[in-house]
Amino acid sequence: MGDSGDHQRAFATGAGRRTVLLHAAGSLRGALTEVAAAFTAATGDTVQPKFGASGLLKDEIAAGGKAEVFASANMEHPLALAMAKRAGPVVLFARNQLCAIVRPGLAVAPDTLLDRMLDPVRPGAYAILEKKALQLTGGPSSPASPEGRTIYSVLIEQGAVDLFLGYCTAARAAQKENPGQQMVALPRELAVGADYGLTVVSGASTSAYRLALFILSPDAQRILEGHGFAAPNVPR
Repeated sequence: MGDSGDHQRAFATGAGRRTVLLHAAGSLRGALTEVAAAFTAATGDTVQPKFGASGLLKDEIAAGGKAEVFASANMEHPLALAMAKRAGPVVLFARNQLCAIVRPGLAVAPDTLLDRMLDPVRPGAYAILEKKALQLTGGPSSPASPEGRTIYSVLIEQGAVDLFLGYCTAARAAQKENPGQQMVALPRELAVGADYGLTVVSGASTSAYRLALFILSPDAQRILEGHGFAAPNVPR
């Protein structure tokens, strides 16, 4: 018998390689692109990803769109597919948290963030925020992100917004693209977290189940952690 490395090489170079159709939340683009490359190196199967707003991807799958693995930025969307018998069980595979992405030169800190958002007046705060807030991403008519760029960094760079509330992983990526943009933690009472859910769509290939298990593996979980996610399956 050969060692495990021989076995893996035999597995990776065997016949019947497949392309797995992955639908994933846009905030996972960097992490799952790296995970997909590691998966291909280990198995020989390739991954065809489609990144976007989780709700839109869920609707596409529910309507019969071609997908095999769905990695959502919440648990509700994959659970809805499971309830409709369009997907299997849902597993928590990552966590994220909201941060503020702020244009260069705008003085904002965690303890002044809410005051800055509500400036210039405080009474009727909800109505003020609703009027000031721009829904620039996640909708069917939202602008697409340029190749190799995050939409958050681009919108702030273009002057479309001064302050963007998004996932901390996205803020981290935006800051790498433009170091002048600030990443500001939200106050504890506003720091909403997100549980990411993973499921395999009904009728998917064996390779799709293999990809789902790979995403839950310690190697892939460490990649997620390296991109700023809290990864629940990293051994401690």
